[in-house]
Amino acid sequence: MSSRIKGAGLLVAALLMAGCNGSIEDIAPKANKELPQKLVDLMKSRGMATPSPILVRIFKEEGQFEVWKQKGDGGYGLIATYPICKWSGQLGPKFMEGDRQAPEGFYDIHPSQMNPNSKYYLSFNIGFPNAYDRAHNRTGANLMVHGACSSSGCYSMNDAQVSQIYAFARDAFRGGQEAFQLQAFPFRMTAANMARYRNDPNYDFWKMLKEGYDQFEIAHLPPKVDVCEGRYVFNEVAADGHSFPASPNGACPPMARSPAMAAATAAYDKKYDDAFAEAARTKGAPPSATIDGIREASLVADWSRKRGRGERVPMQPPALDASGKLSETAEMGRIDSPVGRKMAALDAEKTAKEKAEQEKAAALAAAKAEKERQIAEAKAAKEAQVAEAKAKKETAKHQAVAQASAQKQGSQETNAATEVPEASAMAAEPQPRMLKRIWNKMFGS
Repeated sequence: MSSRIKGAGLLVAALLMAGCNGSIEDIAPKANKELPQKLVDLMKSRGMATPSPILVRIFKEEGQFEVWKQKGDGGYGLIATYPICKWSGQLGPKFMEGDRQAPEGFYDIHPSQMNPNSKYYLSFNIGFPNAYDRAHNRTGANLMVHGACSSSGCYSMNDAQVSQIYAFARDAFRGGQEAFQLQAFPFRMTAANMARYRNDPNYDFWKMLKEGYDQFEIAHLPPKVDVCEGRYVFNEVAADGHSFPASPNGACPPMARSPAMAAATAAYDKKYDDAFAEAARTKGAPPSATIDGIREASLVADWSRKRGRGERVPMQPPALDASGKLSETAEMGRIDSPVGRKMAALDAEKTAKEKAEQEKAAALAAAKAEKERQIAEAKAAKEAQVAEAKAKKETAKHQAVAQASAQKQGSQETNAATEVPEASAMAAEPQPRMLKRIWNKMFGS
């Protein structure tokens, strides 16, 4: 009876959290779907009860989502591994809203974070930002594990997978578990993988996560997680009279692990150190893409804001290469959403207006050029007429001068012809007679 009441309370709380309008009957078919009998039988064979507590682990690079369940002896055993359908961003933590990074770290999932009415089939909120994230001013909200195989900063499964994961959590809450631990890692934190990423800017953060990873690998128990001085601490117990600070940036108290855990950790670390040294000397697989800190996160967040406003942006988020150089895809596009379509319509209207203005300006320029051409042609024609008339006038003038010159020359030649015979006759005459005749000619007889 009590488990039924707790289950009903879980569903009601989830409905209130989701702010939905549906009824419990609307969501019951998927939120109350039982685990497959094959899984139930497997749990029994491994000494696990259906309502026993769970823990989940996520490995980005391997694309795996693990569900662990508590066994009768109190330790946890792996019961199911699911391939992650999609996770967004690159290896590395989430820094800020809009950077599209899926979180990495240690998170607690409470019943209030379960959403049976998710638009992505079923989901639960990871709980980002946690105390560590807040200590580093990391921002973001609504980071989920959900179905529908679609992700923008979440871990997305297919619907059948998330149905089983949801059922594991639901049954554990019904069994009395107050919160289950979610551990999200960039990769399995083996010596070989840590050696591959030893030069990565996120390496110090990952070394810190590895301490929690190791504590679970050693004991197969969820590690106790605290945050002080802006860092995770695992399985540490504050000395008598001391406690962990309320602020995640507060000073860590004097603390220590249990002697048994400290000894087991030392042996584990010795084996790991030898394996790491060997892996560092061996060329391993090339690293996957990782986020280069706050700078790259800011670039992606700015891209996300522009995309969210419906602006045209590169089809893929910007990234920084190993040298710190920005790389962007040449293909541009916009989000297919109401705001994107609105922006597309506004851009189309703007483009059409600009085109009309360009065409109008081109028409005016063409008309002006045509008018100027006509004026130039008319001016040229008039100048040609004036030049022709002037040429004709000059030609006529030259012809008249030439004619007058010719006439004058002809007259001179005629006079010369007349005067020559007379001069000849005068030369033949006796001088007295000639003088007399000249006298008579000049003065009369």
